[in-house]
Amino acid sequence: MTKLFGTVAELANSETLSERAAAVLEHDILAGVWQPGDRLGIQALSERYEIGATPLREGLSRLVSRGLVSAVGQRGFRVASVSEADLADITQVRILAETEALRRSMRDGLDDWEAGILSSMHRLVRSVERDPETMREGSSEFDHLHKGFHRSLLEACGSERLLRLHDDLYYQAYRYRRTMMSRIDHPERFIEQHRLLAEIVLSRDAKRAEAELSAHLHQTLDIVYHGATPLVGK
Repeated sequence: MTKLFGTVAELANSETLSERAAAVLEHDILAGVWQPGDRLGIQALSERYEIGATPLREGLSRLVSRGLVSAVGQRGFRVASVSEADLADITQVRILAETEALRRSMRDGLDDWEAGILSSMHRLVRSVERDPETMREGSSEFDHLHKGFHRSLLEACGSERLLRLHDDLYYQAYRYRRTMMSRIDHPERFIEQHRLLAEIVLSRDAKRAEAELSAHLHQTLDIVYHGATPLVGK
């Protein structure tokens, strides 16, 4: 079974059982095995994943902090629900955090930062050109490359906390983004938008880059809940 950002086999090498529990549960939530609102009973999870109750609870608590799981009083845990208000909040915080990280990266990034953007952009484009359906279906390979591109823009920010926040919010938006991607009929427009974002960032025009990134991040909310046309062709 392939994980969005690794394999379950690799995850088995996590330092602690609670980390492994969090990792495999995160994988299955993002992959849609567990749907929003599903009850996550400790006994059933323990039997399914062959992990003890204590590390499972610790792993679920980690996912609560990441916004993927909700604690339900003394009754246990559920997969976090999805809603327009939730996505709006994720989007707002992403814009605040990522525009700050982008501003720092454009100020301090050197040649290796620029090379990382170009390399990740190339890999993303080649993946979409080879098989556009992987983009619409939300395949793990595509999402790995898509996230890699967006993270490359921020890599020179000099703040591990900002980068971790980006990672967490990217995962939290995944279920919404998967809905958006399934509606895209013009892969070439998807490529154009990401190339434009990369070009503006590499030009070091901070004001324009922040505006472009903000609009880019807002698309998921606009398409999923506000009826915007997804990435229409010219």
